Amino acid sequence: MTITPIPTTQLAAVSRSKEAGTVVETIPVVQPEDLKPGQALVRLRYSGVCHVSWPVARLIHDEFALPTPRPCIAGHEGTGEIVALNDPITKLKVGDRVGIKYIIHSCNQCDTCLAGDEAICPEAKHSVFDEPGTFQQYAVSYTSQLTPIPANLDMAVAAPVLCAGLTVWRALKESNTRAGQWIAIPGAGGGLGSLAVQYAVFMGLNVIAVDSGAEKKAMCERNGVRAFLDFREVDDMVAAIQAATTDGRGPHAALVTSPKVEAYTLAMRYIRPGGRVVAVGIPPEGSEFKADMLTSVVERKSIVTSYVGSRLDAIEALQIVADGHVTQQVAVEPLANIDDIYRRMHAGKVAGRVVVDCELGRGAPLTVVWA
Repeated sequence: MTITPIPTTQLAAVSRSKEAGTVVETIPVVQPEDLKPGQALVRLRYSGVCHVSWPVARLIHDEFALPTPRPCIAGHEGTGEIVALNDPITKLKVGDRVGIKYIIHSCNQCDTCLAGDEAICPEAKHSVFDEPGTFQQYAVSYTSQLTPIPANLDMAVAAPVLCAGLTVWRALKESNTRAGQWIAIPGAGGGLGSLAVQYAVFMGLNVIAVDSGAEKKAMCERNGVRAFLDFREVDDMVAAIQAATTDGRGPHAALVTSPKVEAYTLAMRYIRPGGRVVAVGIPPEGSEFKADMLTSVVERKSIVTSYVGSRLDAIEALQIVADGHVTQQVAVEPLANIDDIYRRMHAGKVAGRVVVDCELGRGAPLTVVWA
């Protein structure tokens, strides 16, 4: 099953060595007859740029010692249409609007998959490491993990939801909070945090945003936070966060999207007794943080990790955006800007999300799309 014609070549942002960075090149397109059973070929329109798209991020700051394939095509937040299928039993069809996530395949039969933890399936396959990622015009994925995109949702807006939105939506579920309770979100003005704030507000939570800068403060306030604390201006962050809650006892949870170790150390101190820290932001490999065990045990404080999410989480996260409960500013840039985008993200100079237009390899003007 195919849409014709499918070209034999395409543009892709390729990294052939750490030193060379990424370069837009012309490479072959996988043809329908070369698809493995259970695979689909997707014509990509947009791809989100995620801070933890590790192979490209490593080119800049060596945070993770992962075995990066070379040549490497990174990206794991792709949106487009299915143009070819090699799966006779899937309900997906050629022409369907779909998203490619970081997890591109799971067995869906083991105990972790059945529990909704497909990300840790022992047979899981991943964008970039098992198939080239989404910084290209045509990508191969498995139908088992393709995510349908609601018809009323702009594909540029949908792209970041496939990792950032999915990740924070699942993390908020892991926080064990309910409407009316308080949650602190360090890194609230970044790509993950800006979405976490809005999903939290949708859930009826009172959000304390922690970040820095006038632009991020304005965005957080626009997104409905109850308080914004600038970490560069506050001397005692623990006291300030606790004071921001109605009873002064601190938030019921902290969803840490910041990659700073200090954010975790502080979170275990400012959450109230019985509170929970959810770890999402990833510090450099080998990082450790300390928590006072006596206080943590006596006050029943806990920390859990959250890693992307399930197929159902992805569908829910997209539908919430499609229904208008989460809006976001998405800057659209050409594919050739990948390295520069990552440098800006690493320097903390990006508010909201950035996606690349896979149709335009070079020279496209930057545009801004609002959900």
